[in-house]
Amino acid sequence: MQKTLMSLGFTEIDTQVYLFLSTEGPKKARDIAEALNLYNPQLYHILKKLQNRGLVNISHDFPAFFSAVLFEKVLDYLVKAKKEQHKTLQESKEELLSAWRSIINKDSEDNC
Repeated sequence: MQKTLMSLGFTEIDTQVYLFLSTEGPKKARDIAEALNLYNPQLYHILKKLQNRGLVNISHDFPAFFSAVLFEKVLDYLVKAKKEQHKTLQESKEELLSAWRSIINKDSEDNC
C-alpha cells in the first residue's frame, strides 16, 4: 500500500502518517510523533498538508485528535486531481507546442 500511495504523489512520511492513522484510529499529535519517531514541527507540517488535501480530519477537541479519511475518499481525491492535471495539460497543449517550436527554431537559426 505504501508503494501505491507514493506512486500517487504521497511522500514516504505522508504515507506513514496516513497509514498509521488508518490502522490505529484517531490519535493525538504527540502519540503519532512518538510512534513514527517524528519531531512535532515536522509532524504538524505533514498533518496540515494532508488536511489541506482532504486526507486527514482534525477534531475540535483540545488537544486535537487526527484521523485518516476513508481510503475510498482518498482514491476519489486522487482520481479528481489526476483529471484536473490532465485537463490543465490538454488546455495548455497548443501553447506548450508553440513555445517548443520557437525554441527549436531559434536553436536551428543559431546553429546556421
